[in-house]
Formats: sequence, structure tokens, C-alpha cells
Amino acid sequence: MKLLIDYAGIEKIKELYEYFPLDGVTTNPTIIAAAGRDPYETLKEIREFIGSDADLHAQVISLKAEDIVAEAYDMLAALGANTCIKIPVTREGLKAIKILASEGVRVTATAIYNPIQATLAAHAGAAFVAPYVNGIDNVGMDGMKFAKTIQETFDNQGLECQVLAASFKNTYQVQELFAHGITCITAVPEVLEGMLKNDLTTARVARFTADFEALCGEGKTMKR
Repeated sequence: MKLLIDYAGIEKIKELYEYFPLDGVTTNPTIIAAAGRDPYETLKEIREFIGSDADLHAQVISLKAEDIVAEAYDMLAALGANTCIKIPVTREGLKAIKILASEGVRVTATAIYNPIQATLAAHAGAAFVAPYVNGIDNVGMDGMKFAKTIQETFDNQGLECQVLAASFKNTYQVQELFAHGITCITAVPEVLEGMLKNDLTTARVARFTADFEALCGEGKTMKR
């Protein structure tokens, strides 16, 4: 299982890393733009914080396969060999995925709006495919079913490519996909925080505290 944060603001990333068992960070050009800083400065700062072994997903901008490959190697030189290069699954993108995968570069196939795109990317050598669950819902399809179909296809065909599901409305969707066998999830800070928000848990902790303090005194704990 891998749990990543889909964000580029370093202070929030640092805060969430204190509490959650995170395995890395995913970004895209829109997320980088929202950070409002030089892209390489932003990504290098994230890499320095999460360390060289953690996954960092960063996306190319070039459109032609040869340019995508060259851009990917510039990114790897700056951000480290463990960086996952995100490439949209277009005709040129698929060509670039084949080239980079054959050279040992880890690729995350993105901008996927059809399960066959994910299957093609996996056969081309992509390490991850990233369906955007909410984004797929927004174009009139069922994003959850879409992600599950991709996972089932990979399982049935014995493909080692991992589904990195992204873009969630709520934590229920995350749990559903984990239960369905998808082992990689990336979520925005609000969804991550929502994983721990539970009124029943809060009420139970308050009861524990009240009962203990009634026995031992206000502010007392098991610390000796």
C-alpha cells in the first residue's frame, strides 16, 4: 500500500508528514502553478524534504515524444532517479513511455479517460497509471467503476503496473478502492485530513478522559 499527498505547498506537506504514514508526493502542472513559485524550486524543495527514496511524481509539458524524453531526463537530473515522470497518454506520450520505460525510467501515465489508455500504457512499460476519479465523474462517467475496471484488467492480464488513483470527493471512495485491491492512492490535504475525522471517535475519547479524571483527578494521565 502507498499513500501519497497530491499537493505542492511545502508547509502543508511537512505538516501532514508529521501525522500520516505518507510515501511521497504527486504533482501536475496545475498543482505546481497553484504553488505560485518556480517549478524546479518547488519540486527540489519537496524532494529535499521527503528524501531520495520517496516517490515524487512530476509531469512533463512537452508534446512530442522526443521532446518528452529529453525533458524527462532534465527532470531526473534535477530531482533524482527515483522521480516518477508523469506523461499524458496521447499518441506521442505513449511513444515516449515506451522509450523511457525501455531505458529504466519509471513513468506514471496520466490524463487517462478510457480504460484502454491505461492498458496500453501498462503494456508500454508504465510503472503507474493515474486515473482521476472525480475528473472522470465530471465528464459523465463513473470514476470509481473506471478505476476498478483498470485494476481488474491488470490483475487478469498479470500486468505489474500499479493503479495510482487520484482526485477524490471523499474518504469513502479511498476506502472502497483500497478494498478493491488498488494499493496506491494520492489525495489532496482535505481528503487526507478527512480520513481521521470521526465524531464517534471524538466522543469516545472525551468519555475515556472524563471517566479517568473522575477517578484520578483533572488533568491526570497514566504518565508517572
